[in-house]
Amino acid sequence: MNHPLLQSVFGFPKFRPGQEEVIAAIDAGKDVLTIMPTGGGKSLCFQLPALMRDGVTVVISPLIALMRDQVSSLKAAGVAAGALTSGNTEDETNHVFDQLEAGELKLLYMAPERLANMGTQNMLSRINVTLLAVDEAHCVSQWGHDFRPDYLKIGALRARLNNVQTIALTATADEDTRAEIIAKLFDTPPKVFLGGFDRPNLTLCFEPKNSPRQQVLKYVAARKGAPGIIYCSSRNKTEQLAAALRGEGHNALAYHAGLDAEVRREAEYQFKTRDGLVMCATIAFGMGVDKPDIRFVLHADLPKSIESYYQEVGRAGRDGAAAETLTLYGADDIRLRRVQIDEGLAPKERKEADHGRLNALLGLAEALKCRRQVLLGYFGEDHAGGCGNCDTCLNPPEIFDGTTAVRKALSAMLRTGEYFGAGHLIDILVGNLTDKVRQRGHDNLPTFGAGKEYSKPQWQAVFRQMMGHDLIRPDMERFGAFRMMEKARAILRDEQKIDLRRDTITKAANAPERRRAVALVGEEDEALFSALRGKRRALAEAARAPAYVIFTDRTLAEMAAKQPKTLDEFAQLSGVGAKKLESFGKIFLEVINATPQPEMHPVRRKLALGGKGDMFDQLQEAQVALARGENGNDKHLSCTNATLAKIVKQAPRDLAALEKITGMGPQKTERFGEVFLEILTGA
Repeated sequence: MNHPLLQSVFGFPKFRPGQEEVIAAIDAGKDVLTIMPTGGGKSLCFQLPALMRDGVTVVISPLIALMRDQVSSLKAAGVAAGALTSGNTEDETNHVFDQLEAGELKLLYMAPERLANMGTQNMLSRINVTLLAVDEAHCVSQWGHDFRPDYLKIGALRARLNNVQTIALTATADEDTRAEIIAKLFDTPPKVFLGGFDRPNLTLCFEPKNSPRQQVLKYVAARKGAPGIIYCSSRNKTEQLAAALRGEGHNALAYHAGLDAEVRREAEYQFKTRDGLVMCATIAFGMGVDKPDIRFVLHADLPKSIESYYQEVGRAGRDGAAAETLTLYGADDIRLRRVQIDEGLAPKERKEADHGRLNALLGLAEALKCRRQVLLGYFGEDHAGGCGNCDTCLNPPEIFDGTTAVRKALSAMLRTGEYFGAGHLIDILVGNLTDKVRQRGHDNLPTFGAGKEYSKPQWQAVFRQMMGHDLIRPDMERFGAFRMMEKARAILRDEQKIDLRRDTITKAANAPERRRAVALVGEEDEALFSALRGKRRALAEAARAPAYVIFTDRTLAEMAAKQPKTLDEFAQLSGVGAKKLESFGKIFLEVINATPQPEMHPVRRKLALGGKGDMFDQLQEAQVALARGENGNDKHLSCTNATLAKIVKQAPRDLAALEKITGMGPQKTERFGEVFLEILTGA
């Protein structure tokens, strides 16, 4: 059963999959670890319980922007929430402490680094902390993709707070990461909820790099006006791409750690408040942005692991509406990621695990079947495939027996002592007599000119697919020269076949056109949707708040499609709670209907949320009709709006129960009772 606060505060008619079970376990006093996909509604799993209990819920969160966004959204919904961060002004911090001392705050956000402060620990000991929520809990694990050592202080904080009930939440955590989270945060095993990882609203696409700058510009041009994130592997690249996009007429900014702090803050603010802005950023950016209406995420370079990939693309479509993702990748990307692993300071077993994670991502990039099936399989979730929302389903790749090509490439590697990278090996295969080939006598090898059926770019694609299948790896001790992996030996001996994708080998010019960007509304509703966004932008600018704090794109799209005529109909839209109905319902109804809307009594407006406004109206009409009795000659009697609201809420089934309601009594029950009961029972 849905909790009444779900609708009245957060504006949701029902729980998303998995939320209700997690909240029930927390309400029962259990410690919880929940893994739920980005956009699956993790925050509600601690925000709703915070409102269901006395005391303060403390939320440990990794980034200031993330905390600020959640606090803004909670305040907009009428919830007392605050954050203690290094980005606060002195007045903001003092206000939070004043609220804590007065017992007014329900949710307090802070970064893990603040736990080292003894003053913070003393303060937390005084304010009646009844729930501790550890967001982005993968940060506690060295096997996770964003290790934060200060998260290790949380265990000591729990002990200081008498082992306060704790919920840990993350979007992507494999088995090793989950085990370390449990070991570091909990004294006894928590109840684990492994929610579905599927994000069916995301279109998953990968594409080999082929003039990558033009690929990015073409992709964004097809989605002009849609907010998006482009992830880049370097600071310099974020600035170059942002400049190129601006040159094409797009609203685009760069974001990376090398920028001045004030410039970064302004970039974050612009991204959250301006419609249709594209942010070119390094990977830290998306973790701190709780913006639900991001319509696309484009990786201009290959992420470092499958967990990182899914966390980053998960920034798109958090409102549940359709969103798109595209990852560009090439041989240089793979080589860079291998180098980063091999040159790191991690122990050997950790490096092997990281290579395994990268292998899983490369396997996804070079997938021969439904990408969603491959992706979810990595996280231990079965999927039948044929999702219809990834590029391999929408445009099934052409597969061919690549055994001969792979054997030629492996032979060239072995005959040259596994001491060369792709460039020199391809020169040998296509018969290109360079000085380097001649000096080493490699023109005399049996493999010289044995691969003339492919061009140099096509052989690059073959080597890239070989890396994707983990048949070969660049060896940093040999300056990036390829070495053959054990699993390739059976192919070399012709004991095993291997399929390759022909579409990633043929030239990009021969590839099918990418499908049109997904639209949130139909063509007939586009004008109204644009007007609603304009009104939202004006309200957001006046409040100095992100646009989605007013309403998300998904809610605006629903407004445009359903075009509610009354507050009762408006209250049934997803994302409309009591606070937003009161603050914005009349304003947006005037945009939708192009006519002024009458004021509504606050008591009547609250009933709209429960879908009982019509019943209130019927009671009101009935009491007006009977104000002087059936024949119009009796003493005037009437019921207040508050009394009518109580009748609607309590729904008495007989005259005795009706008479007991405050404001009724014997006289009014005798006058109105029979008619009221007929209305209540639907007679």
